[in-house]
Amino acid sequence: ERIVKEAKERGLVLRIMGAIAIHIHCPKFAGLHRKLERLGERMFPDIDFMSIRESRKKLPEFFEELGYTCDKAVMAIFGLKRHIYYGSEIPMIDVFFDKLRMCHEIDFRNRIKIDYPTVSLAGLLLGKTQIVQINLKDVKDTVVLLREHGVGESDDETVNSKYIAKLLSKDWGFYYTVTTNLKQIKEGLPTLKALNKEDISDVRTKIDELMEAIEREPKSMGWRMRAKIGTKKKWYEEVEEVVR
Repeated sequence: ERIVKEAKERGLVLRIMGAIAIHIHCPKFAGLHRKLERLGERMFPDIDFMSIRESRKKLPEFFEELGYTCDKAVMAIFGLKRHIYYGSEIPMIDVFFDKLRMCHEIDFRNRIKIDYPTVSLAGLLLGKTQIVQINLKDVKDTVVLLREHGVGESDDETVNSKYIAKLLSKDWGFYYTVTTNLKQIKEGLPTLKALNKEDISDVRTKIDELMEAIEREPKSMGWRMRAKIGTKKKWYEEVEEVVR
C-alpha cells in the first residue's frame, strides 16, 4: 500500500493484484484466509501490480529509489508489457502494463482507477479464475474474496457481475475457463476444512448468482461460432514463465 501511495504522489498509477490484494480487500475474513493456510510467516514472496503505459518510463527510477533492482533481461524482452524488480523487503515485484496477459487477456486500461490501492474486485476474481489449471491457493483466494463481498452490478465493494458477464459474452474461451473454474470451486467447497456450513452456503450462493449473470448475458456471434468448436481447439494461451 505504501508503494501505491508513493507512486500516486509522483503521478504514477499502480494498483495491487493477486493474493495480497485480496488480503487487503478482505479484513473481515482475514482469519479465514489464515485458517486456509494462505497467510504464512512471509505471506507473499512477490507482489503483482497493474499499471498503465503512461507510467512506464518513470517506474524504473521510482523503484530504484525504493531500493529495487530492475531485471534488465525481462525489460529487453517484455519491456512494453511487463517489468520485474527485485529487492529485500519484497523479493520480487511484477508490474504489468494496461493488460494482464496470461491464459486469457484482461484489459485494465479503462478500469484501473475504479478501486484503490488494488484493482477492482471483478479484476481480482478474473485474475484468479482465468487460470486454466487453477491451483488450490487460487481457489482459496477466490473463496475468501467471495465470502467477504457481494455479487451485483456495481464495483462498490461488490464483484461486478455485469462487467464480468459482458466481457465473457464476447470470448468463448475466456468464458469456458472462468465458468469451469467457478463450478470446480463450488464443488470443492466441502473439501476445504477451514470452511463452516455458513461459509460454504454463502460462497455457493454467490457463485450461483455470478453464473446466472454470465449465462443470462446475450452472446456475440463470434462467441457462438467458437462455442461450436469447443475444446477440440485450444482456447487459451500458454503462460510464459519468467526465470530469474
